[in-house]
Amino acid sequence: MKLSFFLFFISLVVVAQKPATVFSPIEERKKIEAGEIKNNLKIDGKLDEGEWKNQKATNNFIQVEPNQGEKANFDSWVKMLYNRRFLYIGVFNKDTLGRKGLRVPNFKRDFDPLSQDLFGVSIDGFNDKRNAMSLITNPYGTQKDLLSYDDALYDTEWDGLWKVRTSRTDSGWVAEYSIPWQTLRYAKSKDSLQSWGINFFRNRRYSNEVSGWNPYPRAFSAYRMDYAGILMGIKPPPPSPNIRILPYVLFADNNTAGKEIGYNSENSLKIGGDLKWAINPNAILDITANTDFAQADVDRQVNNVSRFEVFFPERRQFFLENASLFGVGIAPVDETIGGQMVIQPFFSRKIGLDDFGKPIPIDVGGRFVYRSLKRNFGGILMRQRSYKDNPLTYYAVARFSENIGEQNRIGGLITVKNQNTLNDTVQGYTNTTGSFDGFFRINESLSFNFMATGSSSGKYKGNGFSGYAQFMHKNNQWIGWWTESVVSKDFSPEVGFVSRQDVLATTPGMFLVNRAKWLPTWIRNFEPGVFIEVFHKLSTGNLQEYQLNANPFWFTFQNGGLFGLFYNPIFERLDDGDFRPLDLNIKSGKYHFTRFELLASTDQSKKIYISGDLQTGKYYDGKLTYLHSSFRYSPIPYFSLGMNYEINKFKNVGEDLFTNDIQLWSVENRTALNPRLQLISFYQKNTFNNRDVWNIRLAWEFKPLSFIYLVYNQNFYDYQYGTQSFNKNNITIDRSQINMLTQRQQQSNFIAKISFLKQF
Repeated sequence: MKLSFFLFFISLVVVAQKPATVFSPIEERKKIEAGEIKNNLKIDGKLDEGEWKNQKATNNFIQVEPNQGEKANFDSWVKMLYNRRFLYIGVFNKDTLGRKGLRVPNFKRDFDPLSQDLFGVSIDGFNDKRNAMSLITNPYGTQKDLLSYDDALYDTEWDGLWKVRTSRTDSGWVAEYSIPWQTLRYAKSKDSLQSWGINFFRNRRYSNEVSGWNPYPRAFSAYRMDYAGILMGIKPPPPSPNIRILPYVLFADNNTAGKEIGYNSENSLKIGGDLKWAINPNAILDITANTDFAQADVDRQVNNVSRFEVFFPERRQFFLENASLFGVGIAPVDETIGGQMVIQPFFSRKIGLDDFGKPIPIDVGGRFVYRSLKRNFGGILMRQRSYKDNPLTYYAVARFSENIGEQNRIGGLITVKNQNTLNDTVQGYTNTTGSFDGFFRINESLSFNFMATGSSSGKYKGNGFSGYAQFMHKNNQWIGWWTESVVSKDFSPEVGFVSRQDVLATTPGMFLVNRAKWLPTWIRNFEPGVFIEVFHKLSTGNLQEYQLNANPFWFTFQNGGLFGLFYNPIFERLDDGDFRPLDLNIKSGKYHFTRFELLASTDQSKKIYISGDLQTGKYYDGKLTYLHSSFRYSPIPYFSLGMNYEINKFKNVGEDLFTNDIQLWSVENRTALNPRLQLISFYQKNTFNNRDVWNIRLAWEFKPLSFIYLVYNQNFYDYQYGTQSFNKNNITIDRSQINMLTQRQQQSNFIAKISFLKQF
């Protein structure tokens, strides 16, 4: 009855709205011409050279947010030049508040685009209306770059070789780009003149106004290249093979002390590196030897109280590049779409890392990627060294996709893991998975995608399978989806990731994007929604879990803040052998309980930013209150201090009537001289295992994509050993009666690393 009333309420809101305004790409695409020059420009963010002064600018940006289709309140003027080495972009972003109106919380590379002023360009060098290379900067010259395909697949951690400098005035800010032709990807052409797809976009964060040069609907992004304008009449040099080498030298001092991890102190010198060969505009070969990821960001600790395995994101640069080609399956990018289900037949963190996230040396590896108008394919080969309890292992991944029509594709992916015999207890075997997938854009707003995967392994009995099918609708008025996914009990993607096995999941949902006139002016969107998660146990057919996630109130404010309220009736069935959160002793059986959630955050572009997530209600046979709060203080872009606090407050949960507070809190500081020289420190404390983690990094980009790193890591945690004594009659016991000893384990290491990029 409650659900029916809520759906009726949503239908009334839908009727009350204006029709959705997702428009088709304009027929008369805007055009910009780049002037040819002979000399190289000094990139200083000034635009005071004669070449810039003599070049004609284009402007008249159109609002995407908040008032789609209206003229931008804060316009930008863009000029383009080129010579035999570089493509140049110069832009002036008008702002009547000048320096006072700029919002830049910090200098983090690949920054959150919702948190600060930015200007970006999306370039489609093949002019196929599918591929986008996007280069973005803020008023202080911090860089963000990514590759996009169909505005659906993204390589967000791709780092291109390009340069930008900025300056700030009392009337706005200036950005000056220098992009080597070798960084850009474009087709060979018999004609000396080429035309590319291009679009420019801006977020004036003080008023949270997003605008684009060639207009596009607010339901999409500036990476949707069928909405791009045209860069006219450029004469780029013929694409030629270019090679980038990135050698490194690393010194490490490692120390361990404890019964579990041993007592050891050693230092080492390591040499290795990467090579990138752009064979032609379509094909790229990457080779890595004695691979090292010492500078990669550390994983954040998580106290998981759900029955889904935690998905830790990939942070290692070699595996992040071109990840979208191999990114088949349901990913955790859109957390609301498909709920917490994640199915990925290939997950790069299974290479070079053990089950606890600790590195395993990689001797050598390679990746080949080919992209064209008709098809894309690629492969990965890696040799993982025999190290401690991990045997010598070879990994192979092959991917193929065929483009059909304008924005459709089908493809396949195969992964192979071959593990050698280590000893009598660790035997060799081969694990293989094969997938078939497809994506179809039915119209501008509606798409359908699917995947079917099978696995086979000599380590397990039998074979396994998984798959999903999803309809996705997205326009300016509402977003909806319906996802069906299945994972068998024996599905074993050992080079992939699955968040849950032996399950049949049905996860439909929708939410509105309402901008009715009755809303106060300080509210941008009213977004009520509902999504449902139903999970059956595939092997038995039993209903295992059901969740209704209804948020009758969700507001996003004009300044970027938000407020939301969720109502979550839940059914859980725990069978013998099922998961037990945080090792709690919860009796098998059926549980019905209801939880409530309150989410709120302030304007994340301001000097002080606060957010909170409060959840409370029943939890199986007890109660659980969860709170996560964040605070960030950024008085100037050169200094940012952030704090996070999380608590799970259990009361009378399980047969032990567990009542305790499990806390997880962290502090992070970023101090920068400029976007290229930064000191980042991070500390995290987890009371569940009394773990303390320190990570301190000094990073200096002394040349584009050439770095010096100084890294210090420290890790302390408690290790329990001995004999546990339990009452045979299963009577509740006090934890102090468990006959175990606790010893503090200590790990620390210092790393100094220098890497130098040379492009030929």
